[in-house]
Amino acid sequence: MRAVVQRVKEASVEVDGKIISKIGNGLLVFVGINHDDTEKDSDYIIAKCLGLRIFEDDGGLMNLSLCDVKGQVLVVSQFTLYGDARKGRRPSFSDAMKPDLAAAFFDRFVAKFKEAYSDVFTGEFQSHMEVKLINSGPVTILLDSKRLF
Repeated sequence: MRAVVQRVKEASVEVDGKIISKIGNGLLVFVGINHDDTEKDSDYIIAKCLGLRIFEDDGGLMNLSLCDVKGQVLVVSQFTLYGDARKGRRPSFSDAMKPDLAAAFFDRFVAKFKEAYSDVFTGEFQSHMEVKLINSGPVTILLDSKRLF
């Protein structure tokens, strides 16, 4: 499982011209699901997102977590995080979980995230979404549950 985690002042997701989710200060988390991911991969990503000390303390140092600042979370599915563009010019998405399985996996991931932290919102799985954000910092962290990077 992969995640691109961005510290944001605000973020929103729009589908068909309507805002379906919007957050203030917190994290925008783009999530890609690998074809062999398990619940352990979900648990790892959720724990990392909740524990990352990427918010500034009173001294201006990144010492605070999402929980410390009581921020919000916007989770957006993004299968293209498993796009492999090492060969040719058209990415291969063969490492991404198939859409029907990924939809159920994503729903379980979001449910687990909401169990661990109450202020979680989502995009709409397998929809064309317009994601708007104000990245604070900017701070962007890459996570991989297989710890490839």
